Amino acid sequence: MCERVLEAGTKGAAAAPASSTGSGCSPPSSAQQARPGQAGPEPRLKAELKLLESIFDKDHERFRIVSWKLDELHCQFPGAGGARAGLTLILLNYWYGCVLTISFLLQESYPSSSPIWFVESDDPNLTSVLERLEDIKKSNTLLLQQLKRLICDLCRLYNLPQHPDVEMLDQPLPTGQNGTTEEVTSEEEEEEDMGEDIEDLDHYDMKEEEPVDGKKSEDEGIEKENLAILEKIRKNQRQDHLNGAVSGSVQASDRLMKELRDIYRSQSYKTGIYSVELVNDSLYEWHVKLLKVDPDSPLHSDLQVLKEKEGVEYILLNFSFKDNFPFDPPFVRVVSPVLTGGYVLGGGALCMELLTKQGWSSAYSIESVIMQINATLVKGKARVQFGANKNQYNLARAQQSYKSLVQIHEKNGWYTPPKEDG
Repeated sequence: MCERVLEAGTKGAAAAPASSTGSGCSPPSSAQQARPGQAGPEPRLKAELKLLESIFDKDHERFRIVSWKLDELHCQFPGAGGARAGLTLILLNYWYGCVLTISFLLQESYPSSSPIWFVESDDPNLTSVLERLEDIKKSNTLLLQQLKRLICDLCRLYNLPQHPDVEMLDQPLPTGQNGTTEEVTSEEEEEEDMGEDIEDLDHYDMKEEEPVDGKKSEDEGIEKENLAILEKIRKNQRQDHLNGAVSGSVQASDRLMKELRDIYRSQSYKTGIYSVELVNDSLYEWHVKLLKVDPDSPLHSDLQVLKEKEGVEYILLNFSFKDNFPFDPPFVRVVSPVLTGGYVLGGGALCMELLTKQGWSSAYSIESVIMQINATLVKGKARVQFGANKNQYNLARAQQSYKSLVQIHEKNGWYTPPKEDG
């Protein structure tokens, strides 16, 4: 009998937009296309770029659009560095985790997918400025609003007065651009159609007084060694973008980075209930060690014996994430030791509704999943199978067991334990 979990915690996790997609390089479904009368992504982006060029020409004193294409934007900020040429920024668009080299991917994704910004500089202040642009995700004129935020933050960074032309970025796009029949649908109208999943999504509100070093609060409470891991991931991602070797999706990578930061701040992590390690520095595959289980459980006693025999006192789990995370659950399996009971299936797969599409929610945090697995193993009376063949746990067998259990429960439903059983 498999376990049905009625609810999982959502600490530190915001529901993602229902209309977003993260399925690798696959184009979105027809439901995600522009509505009749609404500007499609390519005309919309082209209209934004033309408006930018009309406001910030090559001779503008504060911000200059040097050149643009639908997949690349070159800008200059002359105020940086006094008499020097200034700061040059390159905007590269990545849609569904791919470097944009094919125009039709762009046509079906903007503005649901956010651009990626890059600057050739090791200045942490500039890095912080660019990372803060990721906060702006809900706007019909996403590029314009990100540019407004960028210019304002750069002016503060270099102690320059705000230029009045920046306010022109708030104006609506002209009608009739490239065959469109009306103005781009307002943000309020679009919100109504995005479904319940966006209720917790943070809405960006432009605040001139917000400090440039806002990244400090994001990293507050994280140990130095873990901050170093996060920074290494960021650098690897930027390098992959430049090399055209992007893996995963922007949406999944952003969410996984957030999950990792939340875990590094977590008391459960800091007190050694579990640990997390990236496999081969990949954000999409984690090794999670359950270091502590209920001390009154038989499983705890077994782990003490295992420590004496093999020097190991933890349960090793493997989490693998697809590029459509968080809309699909991670695939989780037990790597070692071999267990009996505890809703552990052949190959190490876990029989939990929480880990299936049927029971998963994009609002679940990874820490809540880890803690739920810990509790489920104990509740299911998991025991270490001493002397078992360790090779019986492998990825292929776990995937087959998982596929079978999903088919069975889609047909027969899930067992819901009585409330008194927890």
